[in-house]
Amino acid sequence: MPTETNIQDVTSKGRENAMLVLQRGAEAGRRWPLSRTHPLVIGRSEECDISLPDRQVSRTHARITWMGDGYQLEDLGSKNGTHLNGQDLTKPMPLHDGDEIQIALRFKLAFVDAGATAPLTFENENLGMRLDPETRQIWINGALIDPPLSLHQYRLLEALWGAGGGVVTREQIVDAVWPEASGEGVSEQAIDALVRRLRERIAEIDDSFRYVVTVRGHGFRLENR
Repeated sequence: MPTETNIQDVTSKGRENAMLVLQRGAEAGRRWPLSRTHPLVIGRSEECDISLPDRQVSRTHARITWMGDGYQLEDLGSKNGTHLNGQDLTKPMPLHDGDEIQIALRFKLAFVDAGATAPLTFENENLGMRLDPETRQIWINGALIDPPLSLHQYRLLEALWGAGGGVVTREQIVDAVWPEASGEGVSEQAIDALVRRLRERIAEIDDSFRYVVTVRGHGFRLENR
């Protein structure tokens, strides 16, 4: 299985291996070398070569394989899809230096071909929002929201995050934020007030971008940089 130690070794020797670099996620900047003999599997399972612990990621989500003249990316029937340079991956496609792989609209990985100069940092790697469901911590542009969000604020953000950019209705927000209410006693004003407070907490760090977007007549969605 590829390791970060391997990536440091091959880099110091002039690096003959291609690699993947995580651009978005709780461990942005982490690197994995690719092997010509061992296909690299990306997924939620701890048994995957790249394990991405997020419920939007399928257990085995995508695979990268050496095909004799280059690497090929394929989706493994994932629920929320794999994108290559912004396009939905519907069939195996060859990878080229600088390609961007997006897993379930959650994680972005850059493909760096053998012999190419691997960037130490990415211009936009610290832009946008990152959420770690294990620790319930949220970063905006690389800065941790501290003090943490309230329970209701976090539940709201988690519901929006879990929708992968899709619309979350007011009914779904009630179910996610106030599960004990069963839809009773939660007014639209209460939902609007909670959304406003969440936006205010985000704006404490970044007031130049509207992350929580109102979709009139439908609900709300999360837009990330």
